Amino acid sequence: MRRLEQVVERILRGERNAVARGISLVENEHTNATELLRLLYAHTGKAYRVGITGPPGAGKSTITNKLAKLYRSQQKRVGIIAVDPTSPFTGGALLGDRVRMTDVEMDDGVFIRSMASRGSLGGLSKKTKEAADVLDASGCDIVVFETVGVGQSELDIVRAADTTIVVLVPESGDSIQAMKAGLMEIADFFVVNKADRPGADQAVMSIKMVLQFKHGSDGWNPDVLKSFANEGKGIEEIAAQIEKHKEHLLTHNLLQSKRTERAIERVRELVNDRLRVEFWNDEREQKLLSEITKVTEKQKTPYDVVETLL
Repeated sequence: MRRLEQVVERILRGERNAVARGISLVENEHTNATELLRLLYAHTGKAYRVGITGPPGAGKSTITNKLAKLYRSQQKRVGIIAVDPTSPFTGGALLGDRVRMTDVEMDDGVFIRSMASRGSLGGLSKKTKEAADVLDASGCDIVVFETVGVGQSELDIVRAADTTIVVLVPESGDSIQAMKAGLMEIADFFVVNKADRPGADQAVMSIKMVLQFKHGSDGWNPDVLKSFANEGKGIEEIAAQIEKHKEHLLTHNLLQSKRTERAIERVRELVNDRLRVEFWNDEREQKLLSEITKVTEKQKTPYDVVETLL
């Protein structure tokens, strides 16, 4: 226990090795992970959490890279969690995003961690939010989640981030109307990246047209920005829009309610995990195996077996 307390103390001082160790404990579901998070929890809540999502190739990594560089020029400490598709061979992250973040990877004020999505439909690993807590406690002012894919299954990024950005490219313009409604629901604002390409203005207009029919219940109306992230164009506007949304949340007391909802969701997740682990003991596993033949032979239904197990 003393050794764990030392790790906690080092994380609170922002020591990179300790932060990496803490995230590894969480990601690997080490026996000390829960106690580590419990000790760190009182020191969380300072970092503002930004989610960046969108289709592959939209330039999410470049925008994240340039945003981190901008925040560092403002003396802010940045944590980046790049959620990569899980490798089919190792189960680990493919590290593609980390390779692309060349501007900030050597900066001591930026901590980059690639995490595997591990089959999570929402593009965020279950452990991502806990890793963000470690980064928060270590003194990060901003934590950026960069996630896999886009669509209705991305709704879990809303539960993790204070501000959610959806990044698209000009080629998305023609298909905006056909996009899943969930995409329009999760964005606090949109960025059409690679705006030097033909069709950028049309894409912006298409998104704005769809947004006309969507009025936020919290009084916030999502905007659509253009960027050319490779050359750093539009990054300051993106940062300004994040700040504008943060001010809106604070002014209307929405940030606290958002974080309260996040805490409720976290407790439910933990309860579900605990119940699942404790329910499937050896006795119930054996009971399932003994009953399953009756299901395949149509002597019993799966619902009957559930009743038996419960």
